[in-house]
Amino acid sequence: MRSFLSSIAVLAMASLAMAGDPAPGYFFQPKDRILFLGDSITEQYQYSNYIELYLTGRYPKAEFFFLNAGIGGDTAQGGANRFKAQVLAEKPNKVTINFGMNDGGYGKFNADSNKRFVDRTRDMLRMAKEAGVQVALMSPNAVDPRNKSNGAEYVETQKLFYAPLAGAAKEFGFPYVDQYAVTRAAQDRMAVDDPKAERAKPYYDGFHTSPPGAMLMAHAILTGLNSPALVSELTIDAAGNKSEGKQCTVTDLKATPEGVSFQRLDEALPWPMQKDWLAMLPYTNQMKDLNWYNLKVASLKDGNYAVKIDGDEVGQYSAAQLAEGVNLGNLTAGAVWKHGQDLLKAIEAKNRIVHGRFRGVHLANIPDWLADVASERKPAELEKRMVQIVEAQARVNQLAQPRPHTFEVVAVK
Repeated sequence: MRSFLSSIAVLAMASLAMAGDPAPGYFFQPKDRILFLGDSITEQYQYSNYIELYLTGRYPKAEFFFLNAGIGGDTAQGGANRFKAQVLAEKPNKVTINFGMNDGGYGKFNADSNKRFVDRTRDMLRMAKEAGVQVALMSPNAVDPRNKSNGAEYVETQKLFYAPLAGAAKEFGFPYVDQYAVTRAAQDRMAVDDPKAERAKPYYDGFHTSPPGAMLMAHAILTGLNSPALVSELTIDAAGNKSEGKQCTVTDLKATPEGVSFQRLDEALPWPMQKDWLAMLPYTNQMKDLNWYNLKVASLKDGNYAVKIDGDEVGQYSAAQLAEGVNLGNLTAGAVWKHGQDLLKAIEAKNRIVHGRFRGVHLANIPDWLADVASERKPAELEKRMVQIVEAQARVNQLAQPRPHTFEVVAVK
């Protein structure tokens, strides 16, 4: 009977640990249907994939649904022109708008172009407001003068060009993320640390993201929207064989000053650190503000210790480091990281269907003599492919569910 009751208690604790939801004031909420709108940087499916990865892993019960309507070369003018047909028609309740890179013209500041950009941005915000859709408006990333020929001039133009966006967002009651300012500050530091862009190269051509640059963008957007840092936190007193966790449940704890072992079930998954993201860590606060997956072990004997997850070593730390607490969110190996990697691959597979539907149906180049047939068949084809996306998103959301893992902290001899 005691064993049965203990099992019930463990299950109840596990259920509680899995119940995390976004805070009430957070931009993203359970069941949200989220659409990313923008130009080629959005159509790259890099920063948007990483935002999906963060949200799906951090809130595995939220059942988010994501679409992408980025078009290479587009501007706020184009976005406003297609807002009803390609955004509102998809029935999102949340939209991120990321235009401005092409609007500025890649040269000196032009007041007429700026007025057009701001006016058309306000048109999109107005249409969203009237439809009951919430928008997160953002400025684009700053260009990198280290590998863009006219970058030194255009990065200054960008500052002036995007300045009115904050006021436009405030006018309609929407949040604004000054992505330009955040990425500019990071790139100014990179220019000092790595002037030839040999180690930290966020953009292939100065503005289109490489994976590290997409992570820099996603970090700027997510932190700008006040996304939580904490994945979960665990403190163990090795001498007292005691543990205290936040957003995680610990069972089977065996702790002595010589080492510890336990099972850990987290509410969420950490953002899986990609190896090519590592060069961006000095410019993203070492992920302390977005991906804090903590392990703290006090009262260990002096020496060095290996941390193992499901039998595989993922890192080595001193007793002093473990007593202070280490961020396992920055690992690039192990079962927890692998779970996140599998989730990213599933998101990428789902978004290949999203992109095929958008490019192949929404943007299909139909000749005039087939217009009558296309007008009849297009809605059916959009719906057919949407069914595939819904199925793929369900697989993604199911894959995001946390799993228990066995952790060990053992002395290194």
